[in-house]
Amino acid sequence: MTLHIVTISDMKLSSASEDVIVTYSLGSCLGVTAHDPKAGVGGMVHCLLPHAGAAREKARANPFMFVNTGVAMMVRRLMDRGAEKRRLVFKAAGGANMRGDNLFNTGERNFEALGRLLERNSVTLAASDVGGVVPRTMFLHLDTGRVVVRSLGEEKDL
Repeated sequence: MTLHIVTISDMKLSSASEDVIVTYSLGSCLGVTAHDPKAGVGGMVHCLLPHAGAAREKARANPFMFVNTGVAMMVRRLMDRGAEKRRLVFKAAGGANMRGDNLFNTGERNFEALGRLLERNSVTLAASDVGGVVPRTMFLHLDTGRVVVRSLGEEKDL
């Protein structure tokens, strides 16, 4: 098994069935997985902010920083590896309100940006574990597409 670690504003893909993709400490950031069970390819992105807005140069330099550009880029790269959009199963975790971030509501805005992006593309979210005030670790198991979220020592499948 190879463990692929997704850092903040990063994305990883794999088509090796023994691989696991993981991202640690999702606070207000949003982790999104997409897996095509037939093509056997999947990916995970760890997005810091909801949308590029005026930061277009930053989005060009690193599209994975933003939900709207990062998830779209991940899907394009999965399709380059044989995935079909209609078969992709999307799951999300994170989007918490860390440190009482009531002023910016970054976590909530990240999840809302994902919802708008998926709706525009007629895609549904299969499962999510978002909000609250706790950090999460998210795992994507490529052999089955199973997504596990760990938080405060507890694990659950999405």
